Parts: sequence; C-alpha cells; structure tokens
Amino acid sequence: MAALTIHKDNFNQEVIQSDKPVLLDFWASWCGPCRMVGPILEEIAAERPDIKVGKVNVDEQQELAAAFRVTSIPTLVVMKGGKVIHQSAGARPKAQILSML
Repeated sequence: MAALTIHKDNFNQEVIQSDKPVLLDFWASWCGPCRMVGPILEEIAAERPDIKVGKVNVDEQQELAAAFRVTSIPTLVVMKGGKVIHQSAGARPKAQILSML
C-alpha cells in the first residue's frame, strides 16, 4: 500500500478511527531531510500491510501541524487507537523508524 495523503477532511477516518497503527510524516516539498525520509516511508508502506503510513504537508495542512505542535520537519508521529504513542523530529534511518512502531 502506498502512503496516504492526510488532510483535515480525512484525518478522523484514516488516522483516529484506524484499526492499524498509523505512522504520520509531517513534511514539506522544500525540506531536504523530508525528501530523504520520503522514499523510506514509501518502502515501509509497501512492506508493512499491518500499518498505515500517512503524509501531512505542513504548508497545506497548518491546522494539523499546529495540533501536533510540529515546529521542525520532518516530524514522525506514531498513533495507535487514536492516541500519539511516539513522536520525533528529524530525519531517521529506516531501522530507527521501524523501531518506533
């Protein structure tokens, strides 16, 4: 499964009500480290059908970024049962991202 584009209109359905853990990537197109993490997250989305991977563009979804207090990007957030269980800022290698799950 490919990473989903998450926005305020589908956030509740795709993230809060998800029966799977959700890995959210808060990113922007102008962010170099975000572009490094993006392909890793697409790999994880393809390899792990037991989780959802969602991408939140902070320039387009400022309300969601503010709700998660995102002050630097990329910020990765793991949610389970509608609750944040892990949040970290900065680019991470694949092994560290998987360990967050």
